[in-house]
Amino acid sequence: MLTIGEFSRLTHLSVRTLRRYHEGALLEPAVVDDGTGYRYYSVEQIPSAQVINRLRELDVPLSDVQRILRTPDPGVRSALVGEHLRRLEEQLDRTRAAVTSLRRLLAPDPAPIEVELRAEPARTVAAIEAVIGDREVETWFAGAMAELEAAVGDGVSGPPGGTYDNALFEEGRGRVLVYLPTAAPLRTGRVHSETLPAAELAVTTHVGEHDGVEVTYGQLGTWVVENAMSVAGPVREVYRVGPRDTSDPAAWRTEIGWPVFRVT
Repeated sequence: MLTIGEFSRLTHLSVRTLRRYHEGALLEPAVVDDGTGYRYYSVEQIPSAQVINRLRELDVPLSDVQRILRTPDPGVRSALVGEHLRRLEEQLDRTRAAVTSLRRLLAPDPAPIEVELRAEPARTVAAIEAVIGDREVETWFAGAMAELEAAVGDGVSGPPGGTYDNALFEEGRGRVLVYLPTAAPLRTGRVHSETLPAAELAVTTHVGEHDGVEVTYGQLGTWVVENAMSVAGPVREVYRVGPRDTSDPAAWRTEIGWPVFRVT
């Protein structure tokens, strides 16, 4: 048997932490002396203590740690750990996006954007649409685009794009449509034919990763206001160069188009 102090030194878990784990039935001592209340641990408990330590370093909640340790099936344990790791990766992605935006916002001389007024004709595309929350966009977009590419195949006639209703930005939930241009739109699964209406667009290009695209949106909005215009209709994006074209994020180009009209 090892005293709690000895066990603490071997596992790098403090005595205070070991007591808390005992009270929470997470890691119970092998023996508790009835007379003194002293806790004693066995060497066989060292691996469990080390697993707990690593899980807590990953900020796995105590309740989830208990589930992982008490699950006899290795596959189920791996799935539980994998689920938490995916949550951590999503959090890291959000943190990275926020850092990218902050660096652009705090730059002493942000690079100016070029804006073009463009008359976009109506055109018919192969599309998938849904009403989703703003946090679902990335996952939904990936699935929808994969389905579109499988349906259209070699019939694609231009870069992919999407339209995003104002409600998505204003209320956190709104209609999103992604599309692929094709000469012969078809209907299969969620894929259907959609006509993008003609519009007068104020267009600029976001350079690099999509993280921080809201900064470019802000710059475009500033240009629209300064030129006595107002936004009419959903925002349009065209992915001129993206992850499907190159693995270099610095080469990605996202065209942002705001349907506008002049304020008299």
